[in-house]
Amino acid sequence: MPWRRSACAAAAALLALSATAQQRALPLQTLRSGLSFAGADVRAMQADEVANPGFLWVERGETLWRRAVNGSSCQSCHGDAAASMRGVAARYPAYDRASGTVMDLEARINACRVGHQGAKPLERESDELLSISAYVASQSRGMPLAVSIDGGARASFERGRALYTRRHGQMNLACAQCHEQNWGKRLYAETLSQGHGNAFPAYRLEWQGLGSLQRRIRACLFGIRAEMPRPGAPELTDLELYLAWRGQGLPIEAPGVRR
Repeated sequence: MPWRRSACAAAAALLALSATAQQRALPLQTLRSGLSFAGADVRAMQADEVANPGFLWVERGETLWRRAVNGSSCQSCHGDAAASMRGVAARYPAYDRASGTVMDLEARINACRVGHQGAKPLERESDELLSISAYVASQSRGMPLAVSIDGGARASFERGRALYTRRHGQMNLACAQCHEQNWGKRLYAETLSQGHGNAFPAYRLEWQGLGSLQRRIRACLFGIRAEMPRPGAPELTDLELYLAWRGQGLPIEAPGVRR
């Protein structure tokens, strides 16, 4: 009957979409963290918590975690971060039912500040927000990225994938051209990595400071002379989700160190 044929066709389309979304962008056996493309000095710096400058932000984040704002602190709700935040960063960005949007870790922190502490959101790339996100993310060091792209997150994932494969800017380049088609090759003095975000927030020697994955994405867009979305823009979060799915299985390294 016609209605049965239509229903079957719709079901087949949904299954095809699901299979496409779940298929790995890079084979598991070729998946490599950006750290493997770094020099010995950078690898040693990241591995040593004393030498890794990112831990200065982690220490500040621990202080902010315990500090009360309007009578309430992160700790008063969540308790010991080593227990309550273990594995959280590995699951972000994530769909938030209350807002009906996908949030990255920084957005989730700000939502908690506004909703539970009655405080103003922290500015993107501010030391305060980077410190708290680095502290939370550091509780998941060594755990594999494992985001969900199902349900409410699916539309965001698909937009992120489209953004990743679309050509941008005056140089007419797509993220995939560098990080899937040419990773491991030299670009001037640097080796192209696979473009994973498992080390962020990360300390970049170029920045002489800690920065988020969104800052790194915006720097790439600037490099190819493309229009840069504002910090915290939905399209950046979409791309973060796609990158987290693309790197699923890689261990969280935050706070990482990159050149």
